[in-house]
Amino acid sequence: MLNDTTNNYLKACEAWRLKFLDMDKPQLLEKLPEIKQERSYLTLKLFDRKFGIDTETGNIVTYEDFQPAEVISQLNIYTFLWFSSPQASFKDKWVPFRELRGASPFTMAFENHVLAPLALTFSGQTEKLSQAYQTLGGTNLSHSDAGGLVNAFDCMPIKFLFWDGDDEFPAQANILYDESAIDFIHVESTVSIAIEGIQRLAAAAEIDIRGPLYKM
Repeated sequence: MLNDTTNNYLKACEAWRLKFLDMDKPQLLEKLPEIKQERSYLTLKLFDRKFGIDTETGNIVTYEDFQPAEVISQLNIYTFLWFSSPQASFKDKWVPFRELRGASPFTMAFENHVLAPLALTFSGQTEKLSQAYQTLGGTNLSHSDAGGLVNAFDCMPIKFLFWDGDDEFPAQANILYDESAIDFIHVESTVSIAIEGIQRLAAAAEIDIRGPLYKM
C-alpha cells in the first residue's frame, strides 16, 4: 500500500504531466537547447542518464529501456521545463544552498537531510566517490578530499565537496550551485536535484545511503 507521502508525489507527477501537455514544445526547444526532439519524445539528460518525455502523453521514461522514470526524476524534469527562464544563463558564481535566493527557510532541513547523509554515506569511501563522479560523466575537483563537478542538467552543473573524517572529526560535505540555478528551476527543486545526485553517486559507487536522506 502506498503511503500518503508517496501518493502526494504521484499526484504531483500527474499534475505536472497535464501541465506539460499544454506547454509550447517549440518554445521549450528554443529556450533549452539541450532538449532534443527524437521521434515522439523530447529527450534530455539528468545526471548523465537520458530521459524521454512523450510529447503525446507527457509521460517520462528512461530512454535506454523506455521504462517509467522514478518519481524524483519526473518531478525534477517537469519543474525544470516549467520554471526555466528564457533569460537564464550560467554565471560561474558558485554558492552553497543557503545563499540561493529564497533558500533560507529550507537551510536547516537541507543540512540535516541532504548534507549530513552525503557525509555519512561516503565516510571512508573517498576513492569510490571520486570514481563515481567520473561514472556520471563528471570531473574531479582538487579542493576537498573528494570533490567533483557533475551536471544535473547540462545547463545546471553541481559541485559536491567532501572531507573525510578521522578520530577527532566526522566526515563533512557541502554542495555548491551556480547562482543561476534558480533561474532554471524552482529553489525547492534544487533540494530534490541534490537528493537525486546523492542517490546516483551512491549507486555508481555501489554503496548504501546512510543517514536521513529525504525520500521521494
